[in-house]
Amino acid sequence: MTADDVEQAAQRLSSVLSPTPLQPLDRVGARIAGRVWVKREDLQPVRSYKVRGAYNLIAQLSDQAREAGVVCASAGNHAQGLAYACGKLGVHGRVYLPRTTPRQKRDRIAVLGGDLVEVRVKGDTYDDAAAEAAADALRTGATLVPAFDHPWTVAGQGTAVAEAFAQLDELGEARPDVVVIPVGGGGLLAGAAIWLAERHPQVRLVGVEPAGAACMAAALRAGEPVTLPEIDGFVDGAAVRRAGDVTFPIVRDAKVEVVSVAEGRVCAEMLHLYQSDGIIAEPAGALAAAALGDVVRPQPGANVLVLLSGGNNDVSRYAEVVERALIHEGRKHYFLVGFPQEPGALRRFLDDVLGPDDDITLFEYVKRNNRETGPALVGIELGSPADLPALLARMEASPPDIEKIPADSPLFRYLL
Repeated sequence: MTADDVEQAAQRLSSVLSPTPLQPLDRVGARIAGRVWVKREDLQPVRSYKVRGAYNLIAQLSDQAREAGVVCASAGNHAQGLAYACGKLGVHGRVYLPRTTPRQKRDRIAVLGGDLVEVRVKGDTYDDAAAEAAADALRTGATLVPAFDHPWTVAGQGTAVAEAFAQLDELGEARPDVVVIPVGGGGLLAGAAIWLAERHPQVRLVGVEPAGAACMAAALRAGEPVTLPEIDGFVDGAAVRRAGDVTFPIVRDAKVEVVSVAEGRVCAEMLHLYQSDGIIAEPAGALAAAALGDVVRPQPGANVLVLLSGGNNDVSRYAEVVERALIHEGRKHYFLVGFPQEPGALRRFLDDVLGPDDDITLFEYVKRNNRETGPALVGIELGSPADLPALLARMEASPPDIEKIPADSPLFRYLL
């Protein structure tokens, strides 16, 4: 693949997609003492850049292949891109989704595809759905449309970065010194790497993975794609167990920098994007911006392009987003408290232990498990992370036996 493949894909897409907005993100720019531009792929018709790769692949199929139909696996966004492409090109398709795919994405696939696209939910992860889709393609003769691991998909996804550079030129703005991109299986990153290597080789390219599904970094360490034994599926748009066989060598040979960001940091960035910038980002959409400052540190004064990959976020997930963000920021903590079985024990805890800005957000109490004490699970939200040492000191001095539950404890599986 070459930069010409990316630019030819852009020509195909120009008839069905308008350029997505490019806008300054001053809040994040202040965080890095530079200029940050965000490419708003959340404003695609399917609210994700995935439509670029899916359409570019299906548009190049022969008439015979289109007649046989297409099939894909997806965490939700690629399936919407395929559904959109099927609608535009009149091709029948089937999409396989893991059970973790938010309801909002499932509903959008049905709307975009209409009678042309059938939705099937299989397995607990993207990789489970991918195995089902591959078996379907072998059984029926339909063309498998990979979410990232195909040259035509890669070329289509790379058009997002090429388009952003063209927009900056039109605005008369300086081209980026750094491009920061979210990574799942690596299609977008590989497409960007191909185009930048030929057209702008001096630009620093950084791929950002969720810490709980860092498959590209694992592949780079091993020298080949490897299957992660476990992944955290929270960042569903980038929760991939294995980097692509097509995408990995491109990323490796381009010597792309790949980093990871904790899921809690992603949640905090999602909330900042919503509350400060008016942008509704899904977890994968916030990945790249979340890395800037703490993980990716451009030189002061640098121009940075960040790709916001998608906005398909289910509103029902925001409670978990807030919870993960508070824990990551050190504002929320959980404790096991052994209360004496006597009148006034809870009142003394409230008066002697809690600070003026502390709030109890969870209290699960077992009235009696022996003659002297009764355990309680207590969640406390602090006014500031800096208040924690004083809280712990008051707990140490108080009569109840209090144990802080660490964030890596198995108990957290029942809290998040």
